[in-house]
Amino acid sequence: MKISDMNWRDVEAAAARDPRCIVPIGSTEQHAQLSLCVDMILAERVSVEAAEPLGVPVYPVMPFGLAPYFNAYPGTVSLRVETLLAVMRDVIASVRRAGFTRVLIVNGHGGNDPVRALAQELMAEHPDMSIKFHNWWSAPRTWAAVQATDTSGSHANWMENFPWTRLPHAPAPAGEKPPVDMTAMKARGPAAAREVLGDGSFGGAWQKPDAEMQAIWETGVAEVRDALEGPWA
Repeated sequence: MKISDMNWRDVEAAAARDPRCIVPIGSTEQHAQLSLCVDMILAERVSVEAAEPLGVPVYPVMPFGLAPYFNAYPGTVSLRVETLLAVMRDVIASVRRAGFTRVLIVNGHGGNDPVRALAQELMAEHPDMSIKFHNWWSAPRTWAAVQATDTSGSHANWMENFPWTRLPHAPAPAGEKPPVDMTAMKARGPAAAREVLGDGSFGGAWQKPDAEMQAIWETGVAEVRDALEGPWA
């Protein structure tokens, strides 16, 4: 149940029935030949599919996150840490005012991990709140499904290549990309990191069969739904 399909009366009624909601967060950053919006697309979609049977509202995805290492790639948007935390603090305050005190933050971008600490801080400030921070792709069962498919799963390779993150005009290259020296990449600024990464993928196969990806996806949706169902404080 998307907030975009609701009016304020709908939200008021929903919060009175059930204090749960989902706030998805992502990033707008290079993903090789895939959409720049991979992380936000996946975070929102997995949230909507997980929440729909439960009738739990899903807020619009936060499209920007922390991605300074990709700043040399056109199209990437990177917030400062303090900016992201300030925005998320205001978002959570707003959903709390609406009556939602059980908030599942579904994260689609590893760089956004500082929000996890913010969630703890907010619960200390507001004892009536229970907030969970859920990295959907690295949750235990989902990550196990990824590893069972191919241990190379990583940024901008097959692991993020779903039918809904592809661009029709930019098909995946055939074969596999050699592993990238991640230590060298992380020790450099954005321009040098682009030299190391090239197209932007961290290495490994660019694409896997859709049936394998669908199985991983269904595991991810189920795990988000489990997090939504509880337990809550």
